[in-house]
Amino acid sequence: MKTVSSLLDKKWYERYKKISNLNIRSSIYDVTNRCNLRCKGCFFFSSNEEKAAPEEMDIRKWEAFIDREKKRGVNLAILIGGEPTLCLDRVEAFYKHLPTFCATNGLIKISRDRFPDLMLGISLWGNEADEKLLRGKDTFSISSRNYEGDPNVYYLYTLTPMQIGKIDQIIGRIRDVDLKVHLQLLSNDEGIDGFNWKPEVLNDLRFEMDDVLDKFPDTVISSKYYHEIITTGKMLGRVFGWNECPSVTQPLDNRSPRPKRLIEFIRWASDLKTMHRCCTSETRDCFTCKDGAAHMSWVMVNKRAHIRTTKDLQNWIEIYEMFAKLYQFIPW
Repeated sequence: MKTVSSLLDKKWYERYKKISNLNIRSSIYDVTNRCNLRCKGCFFFSSNEEKAAPEEMDIRKWEAFIDREKKRGVNLAILIGGEPTLCLDRVEAFYKHLPTFCATNGLIKISRDRFPDLMLGISLWGNEADEKLLRGKDTFSISSRNYEGDPNVYYLYTLTPMQIGKIDQIIGRIRDVDLKVHLQLLSNDEGIDGFNWKPEVLNDLRFEMDDVLDKFPDTVISSKYYHEIITTGKMLGRVFGWNECPSVTQPLDNRSPRPKRLIEFIRWASDLKTMHRCCTSETRDCFTCKDGAAHMSWVMVNKRAHIRTTKDLQNWIEIYEMFAKLYQFIPW
């Protein structure tokens, strides 16, 4: 019988032990329906999720809700939007009571006196020209000034077909401001011309992602197994999609049989009552979904399937370590 201990040497077994008992239980929260940008391809607005529910404005109701979430077993609050930094009182309510991650465009600088170690993931969509095309503004010039050298900040760099050949230049700029970066892929929810993925482009992208990981090992938080899965949509011969995704809101999950999934996961709208279908878009075709966190979670919940060869189990460990680093459960 193959076991974890039989497949790993001492070094890898120590790495496994550091993550094996983390028991991460996350949920996702729309902090607000508003944003100070309108990015082409943003799943929140492309699926009209800003109209799904009215914002709860009473901070006391947010605090009571967060207390219920903590009692429900959530130990990682992932804050999205709109733009969460437009409502720092709500962000602070989470931060005071739960381990909290905040996804932001970085245009508003938070106070480190108020939020000493809040982990921020700053969205980035390419170089200056790419950002102006897709987002209407060169956000990097602003966000990098706001957070240069901050140990609790990294960039969420969304790769598109237009990024082929540019990735190392952009990661070099991130390295130069002493920040980390995690790579993710655009799901072209708005059907922007030239931004659909083709198999040959994804294959080229995979090798370019591998290359920048080798070139910038202290800057890029990633793994080559993640690159394989996110570009192919396959894991151990299985294909990602509705029947496999682990990030479906639990009370809305009527799949039968249910796949391995995140425990007690819910994505909440900003009225604190409405639930979204999954971690991304209500209207997205799951077969075309390239969401990085969903694919990481897909690997993480399928540990047993990876206990078959040493390499498979090492791949699983690297993915789990990557997720744990990105959400501050283990250090860089």
